[in-house]
Amino acid sequence: MHKIEREEAGQITIEFDGQPVIAEQGDTVAAALLRAGQWNFRTTPVQGRARGPFCMMGICFDCLVEIDGLANRQACMTEVRAGMRVKRQQGAHDISPGTAP
Repeated sequence: MHKIEREEAGQITIEFDGQPVIAEQGDTVAAALLRAGQWNFRTTPVQGRARGPFCMMGICFDCLVEIDGLANRQACMTEVRAGMRVKRQQGAHDISPGTAP
């Protein structure tokens, strides 16, 4: 995988599991984390196995993370915002009414 060259985008900082990650405006959360060397975004509910982005287009749900306290966010479909707090999702989380992005 390699970065597609584009006009200079501003850099922003997000947080992943308490650590700062530099991202470019317009990146998805998944792209920013992969560029930072993070491959494990979540664990499976039953066996706790590591999972990371697979399709990068919102179909497989292997990139689910917690973003700003909301679980089950698709990292490949969510654009980064300065100050965003992202956490590795451990197992399954309930989908509560009113938590849609």
